[in-house]
Amino acid sequence: MALKTSNSPFNETQVELLNQVLPTLTPEQSTWLNGYLSAFSVLQPEAEVAEAPPAVNAKSAYAMLGGAGKDPVIVTVLYGSQTGNSQGLAKEMATRLEANGFQATLSSMSDYKPRHLKTVKNLLIVVSTHGEGVPPDNALSFHEFLHGKRAPNLDEVHYSVLALGDRSYDLFCQTGREFDQQLEALGGQRLFERVECDVDFETDAERWMQGVMDSLREQAGLAAPAPATVEAVTATPTVTATYSRSNPFQAEVLENINLNGLGSDKETRHLELSIEGSEFEFKPGDSLGIYPENHPELVQSLMDEMGWREDEIVKVGDRDKPLQEALAKDFELTVLTKPLMRQAAEFSQNGLRTLTEPEKDAELKDYAHGRDVVDLVRDYKLQGVPAKEFVNVFRKIPPRLYSIANSFQANPDEVHVAIAAVRYQTNGRNRFGVCSIQSAERLNVGDTLPVFIQHNDNFRMPEDPDAPMIMVGPGTGVAPFRAFLEEREELDATGKNWLFFGDRRFRTDFMYQLEWQRYLKDGVLTNLDVAFSRDTDQKVYVQHKLLERSEEVFDWLEDGASFYVCGDEKHMAPDVHKALETIVAREGDMSPDQAKEYVANLQKEHRYQRDVY
Repeated sequence: MALKTSNSPFNETQVELLNQVLPTLTPEQSTWLNGYLSAFSVLQPEAEVAEAPPAVNAKSAYAMLGGAGKDPVIVTVLYGSQTGNSQGLAKEMATRLEANGFQATLSSMSDYKPRHLKTVKNLLIVVSTHGEGVPPDNALSFHEFLHGKRAPNLDEVHYSVLALGDRSYDLFCQTGREFDQQLEALGGQRLFERVECDVDFETDAERWMQGVMDSLREQAGLAAPAPATVEAVTATPTVTATYSRSNPFQAEVLENINLNGLGSDKETRHLELSIEGSEFEFKPGDSLGIYPENHPELVQSLMDEMGWREDEIVKVGDRDKPLQEALAKDFELTVLTKPLMRQAAEFSQNGLRTLTEPEKDAELKDYAHGRDVVDLVRDYKLQGVPAKEFVNVFRKIPPRLYSIANSFQANPDEVHVAIAAVRYQTNGRNRFGVCSIQSAERLNVGDTLPVFIQHNDNFRMPEDPDAPMIMVGPGTGVAPFRAFLEEREELDATGKNWLFFGDRRFRTDFMYQLEWQRYLKDGVLTNLDVAFSRDTDQKVYVQHKLLERSEEVFDWLEDGASFYVCGDEKHMAPDVHKALETIVAREGDMSPDQAKEYVANLQKEHRYQRDVY
């Protein structure tokens, strides 16, 4: 059961940290923590336990581990996160540091003042790579500073980097690598080797955290913590696991409808799921993680091609499972990564080994694009490899993240998402989006989906309910803004709201049209501008609508408006960004460089936020 501020003596920050770390504890860790806390309560005066700030607690723990008479070692933890994974891991690391007697300073890179680096002795970086080698939005300014002329000498700094990425991208973990290399170039000394994580990051992140902790303890001359026992403790309470990424909740499907009209060449599913009993809480801007299942046609094709039996037992982690179930629910089959192909090459007697040589990276990338495991098996004649051996090349199927499209305040027992169905043909075969086609073709009301909440503090509404908002969300990118407006209506917020929506055709693709019209009528939505690219001879997109309303957009920004963008990362988001800089330069009578600085300051002030994919 998740902790809440309403059912515990902890404040909101403490509750968030506890809910991050408690579900990750092993039974051994839970037992040790229980004993440690019991011992701590016995050793401290009652009033001090109730009122002691984190630094005092850290100092006491530090003393218990052999650091008596010395102040706790300060460790600075900085994160750069686009979707929330790096932020969550950084918070977990800070919590562990405090529990082990260190004093942790936790900050987003965008909120950290770079001049403070001169005083840092221990620095931990947790950062993801966004798309093809790009830093997350909230890491851009710090990344630029560290690679610029003003970066300080870091000879006194001990550091370590946890890098998150996705091996299906060519520049895997590029941002983390750049931070690691630059910190070394500036004189920093590695506290622990850089660890790179794929989308299935839990095991590697745990290895990094443990390695960093061991190195810090060794550096500080602290003993490793031992299980604590206290005579006053007569029973050990059980830590109840909460639902999370590693322990998803089975959410029942309440609604599954097509948002596109008859005749549309698109299909967008609106799902409404019951989360009653999960104790999930979320805010507008958060995402829903869904663990999908592979398409039965793909699973059957692979088994037929390899000559495998569906009831054959294979290992999935430390569990035995029938092969068909494992291929459907546990392994990623639709993406070819370099590690997968290099491991598969060990079973090949032909050109796959040549293709996976380092100097062939360009050819390997070209081959992998648009192909899956069945293509690999057929093209390189891998048939006949035993299932028990071959499944070891697969990585775990990663969850799919979708922007939550409703307000928790308005409807706390449900979570809504919009999912665009993906179907296409390449290399003579039909291809299916894993989660999207499961939702479109094989998910009925009453079925369940394994889900969790992915918090994203990098995409948040203004704290001031009177502050204006400009929201740009073409296609399914409009989903979080449905939540934004529902939240503002529920809370009777008075801030002005302006939505820019775009899709292909007005008649068939105007998603949530009736809701926008109701919000306009009720005054929740101040302005609505739409762009339907296939309804005119010349294609019109949301960036064109922004430019058409250039003067008023700038007035809103000058009046304190926050600017939000959600949707396509490759084309729409850069085009909107360029349009925003053009508007600022034009209406603010600024040079291009001044306009860039204005927009950059919007980002630093958290008034320009993006959730792009």
